[in-house]
Order: sequence, then structure tokens, then C-alpha cells
Amino acid sequence: MNAVLKEIEPSDGPLERFRRAVGEDLALLARLHDRELDRELILELWTHCYEDFLALDLSGKTARQAVELFREGLTEIPAACGAEAVDRLAADFASIYLTHGISASPCESVWLDEDHLSMQEPMFQVRGWYRRHGLAVADWRLRTDDHLVNQLQFVAHLISRDEEDADLDEAARFLDEHLLRWVDDFALRVASRCETRLYAGLALLTAAYLEELRDLLAEILGVPRPSPEEVAERLRPDRPAPVEVEGPYLPGVAPSW
Repeated sequence: MNAVLKEIEPSDGPLERFRRAVGEDLALLARLHDRELDRELILELWTHCYEDFLALDLSGKTARQAVELFREGLTEIPAACGAEAVDRLAADFASIYLTHGISASPCESVWLDEDHLSMQEPMFQVRGWYRRHGLAVADWRLRTDDHLVNQLQFVAHLISRDEEDADLDEAARFLDEHLLRWVDDFALRVASRCETRLYAGLALLTAAYLEELRDLLAEILGVPRPSPEEVAERLRPDRPAPVEVEGPYLPGVAPSW
């Protein structure tokens, strides 16, 4: 097993603890990718992130190295946490997520489209997944459906819902067909080009977390992970497309699950 589940609520069973743990972890990762860090959140990270701050204890070498790099990034922030330090982080955030200054788009289409264009077929495929589960992003013009934050929130939604065990299978398929096809490339690009260790560590940690999560899902579901070739065959255009059902937008932090 590539990740060991920590105790959260002793009264819950293992599956309930797993769902809650992953939902909380993915919500935290999504928040860190979502918007600039302010002084309040930096102080909160200082308080919690020198311990094992994720509910899943990631045991893979890549994940542990990413955690250490993220912590080193926190250590680089001066104790006063003044405007200059916050502005440096904000500039790095902008170059990754807003201005594409380091050419590391957080959107799937740019990585999987033949011409590396945004808002292409992968975005509409992801939108179809959301619709089948009664969800929609708040405004795709501001943040496209295939943005990393939206996809992390969607996986959290699937896994943290305890009404339907089938949602775990859906989460595994979504990871295979979408996030895990491009997030490693995104993470490596960010880590090699960004200015701060914190954002380099965050990108690498996110990719490593999703890999170990997928291994855990394979164990829970009792179904081996498909190879990249098997996933590509599954996604061939001549395969029947799943039926899409329109769903309402859920209010909250936009986009929200």
C-alpha cells in the first residue's frame, strides 16, 4: 500500500475515515492552488504544516520529498511575514495560474490538445462528468471546467460522498481519464520554472498525492489500475459517449462541490 490512512474518528469505519480524510486533503490542496496566500493562511500553514498535515500519510519517496520541499518553502518566508514576502508569493502564483509566465497551464486542455490550446475537447469531456453528477462550474469563462482546482474539488466531491460506494469507482475512472494524464507534466514544469520552493513543493505534492490516492482506490475497489494504453483505448472517439444530464450549479465558493 502506498499510503497509510491515519486515525480521524475512531467511531467511524475504515471506509468512512478514508472518505473524510481524502475529502479534507483535496479541499486543502485545492485551496492552495485556488488563490494567492494571505498572511492569515501563511500563519495557519506555519502552525500545522511542520507536522504531518495531510490526513493520508503518504509513504512514497516522491511524495515525502515534495512535502519537505513545501516545508522548506514555508521556512523561506520571513518571520514578520511582511508585504514583500507576501508579494513575492503572489508574483509566483500569478506566473503559474494567471499570466502563464512559466508556460505551465493549470488547465487540462493545454496539455492534452494536439495544438496545446485551452478550452478544447478535454474541457468538454470534464464538463460532461460534472453534469452527470449534477454539477456545474460557476463561470467557465473565469475558470474553465478542466482547471486543476475544479478537478480536485470534483474528486473530493465523489470520494467524500458516503451515500454511493459507486462514486469511488467514478473517482478512480476520472483520475485515470483526466487528472493523472497531465498533472505530472504540470507539476514538473512548475517545479523547474517557478521562483519559490513553496509552489514547487505544492505542485509536486499534488501530483504525488493523486498517484498514491489512485493506488489506494485500486486496493479498495479490488480492481488493478489500467495502463496508459488501456486508458487511451477506453477514450477512443468511436466509443459510445456517456449520457450527460444537466445539473444545477451548487452555491458556495465558486466553483464549489
